[in-house]
Amino acid sequence: MKITTKELVLSGLLLASGIILPMIFHMFGMTGPVVLPMHIPVLLGGFLLPPTMAFMLGIITPVISGLLTGMPVMFPMAVIMAAELGVYGITASLSTSKLKLSLIPSLIISMIAGRIAAGLTVAVLVRFFGIKMNPVTYVTGAIVTGIPGIIIQLIFIPTLVYAINRFMKNTSAKA
Repeated sequence: MKITTKELVLSGLLLASGIILPMIFHMFGMTGPVVLPMHIPVLLGGFLLPPTMAFMLGIITPVISGLLTGMPVMFPMAVIMAAELGVYGITASLSTSKLKLSLIPSLIISMIAGRIAAGLTVAVLVRFFGIKMNPVTYVTGAIVTGIPGIIIQLIFIPTLVYAINRFMKNTSAKA
């Protein structure tokens, strides 16, 4: 896999955004499980990066954020979120680059696949680590609690992807 400088810089900016956005939202009293601020940069990465890089961005964002800020708590939340966001990234990337789906269907498929991955991760943690969680209850609660964040994603992700792609085309044409 060949990584371009543009992809590496974009990955770094999205990773930094995935750490900073939750801190900003928390400053204004909006909690992560409601507005899902870490999901936004990872989903953007899914639409702007190759599949492997989008997958890695999704995995490392909650882990690095947990290590640097304590949000999310490393175990079990960062583990669950790493699986969920990793699947968001790779699903968004593959659905647009390989399946040639448009943004909204790709976004919805990614959200569903990520929640399934979160539920499966909870099931594994229950089985092997004795975590006291019910996978179905966890996923259902995450969806219900995250409705404002899901709406934000459906509105802003396509807009941001179009704007970033247009900006990148304009800047590379001038270079």
